[in-house]
Amino acid sequence: MADGMAPEVRVVATLGDVVTERLALSRLESDDLAEMAAVFGHPEVWEFPFGRAFSTAETQAFLDAQTAAWEERGFGLWSARCRGEGRLLGFVGLSVPTFLREILPAVEVGWRLIPSAWGFGYATEGATAALDQAFTTLGLDRVCSVPQAENARSLRVADRLGMKPIRPVTIAATDRRGEVHAILYEITRSEWQLERGHGPSDGDELR
Repeated sequence: MADGMAPEVRVVATLGDVVTERLALSRLESDDLAEMAAVFGHPEVWEFPFGRAFSTAETQAFLDAQTAAWEERGFGLWSARCRGEGRLLGFVGLSVPTFLREILPAVEVGWRLIPSAWGFGYATEGATAALDQAFTTLGLDRVCSVPQAENARSLRVADRLGMKPIRPVTIAATDRRGEVHAILYEITRSEWQLERGHGPSDGDELR
């Protein structure tokens, strides 16, 4: 492995778009900039770990990184829209947690939704679709999530997904944020197959 490069994650097929009961999930694109900037303009969306809203330039950089990830790996984060009305709620999907090199190679399921979408079970619904695809289309054996230890809402989402807390982890500081204390969660394909007998509860308060 060359210096600075993450170990390769091998997948058996490319991730496609998915429709769930209430969500249309599709590959993030540069055309999403205006709507995503509005979502990321809410400080609550990036409270963990940045404690502030994103600028339009930061949102553009985020989308550029996602475009590159999709091209390189064949999977990435989806835009999450309400079916029918098409309103952008935020993102959900799969990524490589390069911020925590000690667990690589790995794939993380994650989500960030506009505050007005919290409390309706959208995060669990979208993440469930992502985990289904991870263990079928992509052929992964294990998926992780790394919610910040103080982020009670995301911790509850991970619990509702049936993911198991493994251990506390420390994510090194960057020039944009301080050191982050998080909890490493994981679920295996066999555990997910057992978990699929239990869907998300209506009215789950999450994001």
